[in-house]
Amino acid sequence: MNDIHPTAVIGDRVRLGRGNAIGPFAVLMGDVEIGDDNWIGAGVVIGAPPEVRSFEHPRKPGDAMGHGVVVGSANVIRESAQIHGGLFAPTRVGDGCFLMNQVYVAHDGDVGDAVTMASSVLLAGHVHVGAGANLGLGAKVHQFRSIGAVAMVGMGSIVTRDVPPFAMVYGAPARVRGANRVGLERRGVSAAAVDLIDTAYRTSSEHDLARVKLPAEVARLLAAASA
Repeated sequence: MNDIHPTAVIGDRVRLGRGNAIGPFAVLMGDVEIGDDNWIGAGVVIGAPPEVRSFEHPRKPGDAMGHGVVVGSANVIRESAQIHGGLFAPTRVGDGCFLMNQVYVAHDGDVGDAVTMASSVLLAGHVHVGAGANLGLGAKVHQFRSIGAVAMVGMGSIVTRDVPPFAMVYGAPARVRGANRVGLERRGVSAAAVDLIDTAYRTSSEHDLARVKLPAEVARLLAAASA
């Protein structure tokens, strides 16, 4: 049913689906729900208590561990990644995500479907990442920020403001530089529609797609990614 390395630690309250591969020295603790067909690498920690100074950290079995973690299906979570339990609500990771080594998802995070996070990406607490977003090597996201669907965050960026959908951002602090052309083209969006979004982002200080009459193909993509 599941391929679990003998050195992995699986807590009593962890619920596993089928077809999961769990590597050496991985630790799953607290109220954790894992879907099907996930690949969880060596040293991954999922469900540790929220890393909040005021939270009363557990000292014995039965102590509160926070609101836990919910992970969907068909994800790859590479070596030494950490996903902490929620403080107010479960921390969530959707389906089909690729989280590279040493990625950190803090408490109350919400990672949508098909998200890619390169090595050493750090998400502070309460961060939302929209479906299909791609965060480059070593990017850091401030707490309570939102990364829009199909956005691209450049490597080493420091994100202190919300990132709109379909945008390309980079820098320290990160700023909108245009559209995520590659991400949109891979999803079959026409060159004309990509140009429209790119122009809107490059010429508007507000970076608000609500000001632009979106082609139907882009509106459908945004609606699907936000569902």
